[in-house]
Amino acid sequence: MTRKLYALCGTDRTRPFSPHVWKTKLSLAHKGLDFEVAPVGFTEIPRIEQGATKIVPLLRDGDRLVSDSFDIALYLEATYPERPTLFGGEGGKAAARFVEGWSQMMLHPVIGRIAIMDIHDRLDPVDQAYFRQSREQRFGKPLQAVAEAGQADLESFSAKLEPLRHLLKFQPFLGGDGPLFSDYIVFGALQWARIVSRQRLLADGDVVTDWFERCLDLHDGLGRSVTAA
Repeated sequence: MTRKLYALCGTDRTRPFSPHVWKTKLSLAHKGLDFEVAPVGFTEIPRIEQGATKIVPLLRDGDRLVSDSFDIALYLEATYPERPTLFGGEGGKAAARFVEGWSQMMLHPVIGRIAIMDIHDRLDPVDQAYFRQSREQRFGKPLQAVAEAGQADLESFSAKLEPLRHLLKFQPFLGGDGPLFSDYIVFGALQWARIVSRQRLLADGDVVTDWFERCLDLHDGLGRSVTAA
C-alpha cells in the first residue's frame, strides 16, 4: 500500500518546508512506514483530493485521509500500535499538546516574521500573490514591514528556547532517552527556519543546537535530506 503525504513546497518541489509537514514526515519514519511525498503550492491545496482539506499535511493511507499533523500522529498511533510509540502513553499525548501550544505561540510567529520574505521569494508567482495578500491581511502591514520587525526578533529568539534548553540539560530528547512526537513538533519549527532562511537561529555549543543536530540524524538522516538554505 502506498501512503501519500501532501507537502507544502515553493518553486523547488524537492524542498518541502512546512513545519507541520516535517512533524508528519518524522512521525511516519518513527513508525517505520513507507510513504511518498506529493508536493503542492499554497494555491493548489484546495484542489487536492477533491477539496478534502484547506491545510497540509494531508495523509492518504489507503482509503483514509487525515489532515493536521497532531491528528495524523494520533491516527498513526492508533492504527499502528505494534510499531514504536509516538507518545509513550496518555501522559505523552498531554505533554505533546503542551509542547505544540508552546511552539505555535512562542516559536512559529517569530520564525514567520524572521523568514517572511525568504518564504515569499521561494514561491511560484501565483503563490507569491496569495502569500502577500493573506499575510499582509493577517499582520495588518506590508511584508517588508513585517520583515523589519523580524530583524528585531532575531535578538530575542534564543531566550524563547530557554524551557527547551532547561529540559535538555537532563535528557537527550524531549521524549527522554529517545524522541517522541514532542521532539518532532519543535524540530518542525526549527527545520522550517533552516530550510527557508539563511538567518542562523541556533548558536554553537548550545544544548538546543546539539539536540537539533541529533534530530537531523534521526531515521537515516531524514532531516538532512533537504539541505539548509
